[in-house]
Amino acid sequence: MSETTATLGGHFSNPTTFAGCPPGELNDLAAADVAIVGAPFDWGTTYRAGARFGPRAIRSGDYLGSDGERPHLPTGIDPFQVLGIVDIGDFDLVPGYVEESISRIRRGINRIAEQGTVPIVLGGDHTITFPNAGGVADIHGHGEVALVHFDAHADTGEAHFGELLGHGTPMRRLIESGAVPGHRFVQIGLRGYWPPPDVVDWMRQQNMRSYLMTDILDRGLGPVVDDALSYALDGASKAFISVDIDVVDPGMAPGTGTPEPGGLTSRELLHTLRRLARELNVVGADVVEVSPPYDGPGEITSRLANRAVLEILNGMAERKVGEE
Repeated sequence: MSETTATLGGHFSNPTTFAGCPPGELNDLAAADVAIVGAPFDWGTTYRAGARFGPRAIRSGDYLGSDGERPHLPTGIDPFQVLGIVDIGDFDLVPGYVEESISRIRRGINRIAEQGTVPIVLGGDHTITFPNAGGVADIHGHGEVALVHFDAHADTGEAHFGELLGHGTPMRRLIESGAVPGHRFVQIGLRGYWPPPDVVDWMRQQNMRSYLMTDILDRGLGPVVDDALSYALDGASKAFISVDIDVVDPGMAPGTGTPEPGGLTSRELLHTLRRLARELNVVGADVVEVSPPYDGPGEITSRLANRAVLEILNGMAERKVGEE
């Protein structure tokens, strides 16, 4: 099997592809606006594993059948009628081999983006944002793509147990590589007890813009997003959205590897994602850190992640309709 081959896994009842959209081929995306692809990778985690099963769970987190119709109640827009959306399955990765898997993801993202298609990646732990956003920047220009990052954690660590690649380091790797410089970063929802002061100082030196949950509580989410949009749009015409599901309070998203109490509500995340995808020129996105083994019988985290992808698609569809 070729290292860039994407294969679809089976499901017991729900659609094999995301929301029942047509399957696609990695090397034949000329007619597709968006390609959904899974990255079943979790060997960058430091606490609870299981995110390798995230792509399957996110695809399964749906109850609307496989007819492909998803009219959005607030807008009346069906993104599957407005956008050409295909699901190309999962990248063929090498379990346990971090660098080789990261290289395969990046080459696959390069191939998607160079065909003019927007990759939306189902993770997987947050390590994969390094090749996801980096791969998009390879095609659209290093330093030209803003990154809007939803997370409880900054993911700007210098190293992970002595290793450069892990789910606590992808944003630092993106900055150090030049793919997404610090002044193109906006982070929303940070809280808890990490990173340490020296890493926070490094982030300030890079001109990263980080909004803590305390900022959201003090000012309100709307004004914070206003600032984030203004900062992200300053000099950048394109954006990548990265959603770590642990940005949401674990009471609403327990199925994740490093849960941190006190986060956004699911409603706040979904509303904000649609707004960003409507107001920004999104050239890539990922939804990461869904760990089904910890999700419980209700599967509420995978269902939320499924809807997070749908809200991004709806925002993109609204933007396209507004431009026509």
